[in-house]
Amino acid sequence: MAIDQKKLHRLVESIASGKFKTEEEMLITTVNEIVGNENIDVTGGRIWKLSEQTETYSLLYQTGKIEKIDTKFQIDIHRYPLLDLIAKQRTILGKETISTLRKKGIFKYSASGVGGRKKIKNKFYYEYLLALNTAKIDEEFRINLNIIATALTSKIKQRRSSASASLLRADIDKARQLQKSILPEHEYKFHDYELYGITNPAEIIGGDFFDYLEHGEEQDRLGITIGDAASKGVGAAAEAMYIAGALRMASGFEIKIVALMRKLNQLVNRIFEDDKFASLFYGELSTHRTGLFLYANAGHNPPIFLKSKSGEAEFLQPTGPVLGPAPNAKYHIDSINFAKGDILLLYSDGITETANNNFDPYGDARLLSKLKELSKLSTKEIALGILDDVIKFSKNGKYSDDMTLVVVEKVK
Repeated sequence: MAIDQKKLHRLVESIASGKFKTEEEMLITTVNEIVGNENIDVTGGRIWKLSEQTETYSLLYQTGKIEKIDTKFQIDIHRYPLLDLIAKQRTILGKETISTLRKKGIFKYSASGVGGRKKIKNKFYYEYLLALNTAKIDEEFRINLNIIATALTSKIKQRRSSASASLLRADIDKARQLQKSILPEHEYKFHDYELYGITNPAEIIGGDFFDYLEHGEEQDRLGITIGDAASKGVGAAAEAMYIAGALRMASGFEIKIVALMRKLNQLVNRIFEDDKFASLFYGELSTHRTGLFLYANAGHNPPIFLKSKSGEAEFLQPTGPVLGPAPNAKYHIDSINFAKGDILLLYSDGITETANNNFDPYGDARLLSKLKELSKLSTKEIALGILDDVIKFSKNGKYSDDMTLVVVEKVK
């Protein structure tokens, strides 16, 4: 799939947010849009639905350039042990073993669980299975299929919860106060660096967070992090607070960045429901004379590193996937070196994807241009100036999300 993970999730979420009479209609429309999207390398797809009465999966829908199978065909859940793996891993790739499907030319498959899980004879099975066809079934495709499945599962749960319950205002207010308590002060000074961070939730509470984390008895390192829990509302806020709390706890130990990211990923995968994931950028400033900054980026928007002398900008690309969907995902670190006057801008996708009333996004190019325009100002003025520009741009717009910015500058 030629599309990054955050944009893929946003696309699926956007499609699935339409007005549908049933969740099945939502699933079918989403699959059609994915198959028809020229930026996504998917040639066809099928949706299977679980029947607790017959203990089988029945074909709900099939589309695209694939060999059609009999709409009455059913998969006996007790004769297909790979379904047990889907219940545990959500998404699996493998060689097709059902003779009926092999006769149709289906020799490889990719399948992911969608919706809730039902218990049948002491085993769990997803309500729906989503199978997509592509020319290249590999680990990247598995992760992207995971993203699609988690986004659809989240939308199904939202539909069901909104139809059956409403959130209590007092509880939301308590959550808001708790969330505010985990955010640090806006301004921070460390060695030769000045920092300023700010977050502006789209709702009363949101899924964005940032933090500054002191390390070691000598306080010769400072961790800087920004995160974005997928979706919105209480669920996203809870996930954001959990990750922020875990990072604060970890800052008391000498944990290497790669190990930290790996453990956080496994925690998110184990603790939260399988429709939840988060992007996270984490880096460490040091007192080293070279201005060394080590970082890892788990599927987060690439921060912008603006060099003072040349005016050139570098985008710090992901060094691993988002946290949650793939428990065994691997991460690596990268680095930059600050010189006096260099600026690092960390931001959430609510900044660049906020749209005006013509559905035009704010975008990376406009953000970089604004950063350069404000680069001679203080970190506080840069952060507030960008946020003000984004808010003005998106006035009367059709889309808004949590907005978070952290500006770091080497001032000496």
